[in-house]
Amino acid sequence: MSIIRFSVSLVAIIGAMAATIAAATIWLLLTDPIQSAQAADALVNGNVAPFMAAVGSVIYGALKGLFKYL
Repeated sequence: MSIIRFSVSLVAIIGAMAATIAAATIWLLLTDPIQSAQAADALVNGNVAPFMAAVGSVIYGALKGLFKYL
């Protein structure tokens, strides 16, 4: 049973991370389309760093606001 529980927990964690990144990407597209376009251009050229930095800054800002509220 422990392997089944572990696999379900792992799938849940991966799903939560994927949903968070998807939501941050959508938020970035809606709030800052210029930065999104620049990150997408870099992503097409094979450079992942600007996209991850943009998404990371959105997630960081959301967590900062959440912790400020709490």
